[in-house]
Amino acid sequence: MKKNGSSKFDVPIAPMCETFLYRVFKRSIDIFVSIIALILLSPLMGLIALGIKFSSQGPVFFRWDVVGKGGKPFTGYKFRTMVEEAHKLRRKLEKFNERKGPIFKMEKDPRVTPLGRILRKFSLDELPQLWSVIRGDMSLVGPRPVGPDEWKKFKSWQRRKLSVVPGCISPWHVWGKNKEFKEWLRCELHYIDHWSLWTDIKILVGGIWYILRGKNY
Repeated sequence: MKKNGSSKFDVPIAPMCETFLYRVFKRSIDIFVSIIALILLSPLMGLIALGIKFSSQGPVFFRWDVVGKGGKPFTGYKFRTMVEEAHKLRRKLEKFNERKGPIFKMEKDPRVTPLGRILRKFSLDELPQLWSVIRGDMSLVGPRPVGPDEWKKFKSWQRRKLSVVPGCISPWHVWGKNKEFKEWLRCELHYIDHWSLWTDIKILVGGIWYILRGKNY
């Protein structure tokens, strides 16, 4: 299998769908929608920042170190939803992982603050990711990025999920039938193999509806 030697982690080369027109269409939509969304949602984001500041100790934003396209690490930001130094408690909670595979997910994670639970339920903690989209580290739609430690546990064929720019809204939000890692991965690989502009629009609309119903965790 061919590899992309320019990245920190070996991953398969970009898929056939990633043509010049693909990049132009996706990038144009990403920039336009993200700028409009940031403008419209700025009052809400200000209220969230104040709520975090006065409800728990720690910074307003969480520094999000993850792996993006081609295995390239980047730093994004989310609204902080956990207690300070939550990463130090992660090891003790590994046995409670609710996703079979390298990804850690725990619905009733004790590290999450009361306000953080609300933010996570409606994905409001991820609004700062719109800045990552404008910067080009992320797209509005695409496979979700993963942490470096999680990425190291991926098998070589699974790493194809990040042969494209990762997204804020995953195809799993619309197509997923359960919350298992293998289903999440299946949806993302299917998206990569069958991408179209219309598919992105449907996932974006369906993903927003999924979030508004408070289905995320």
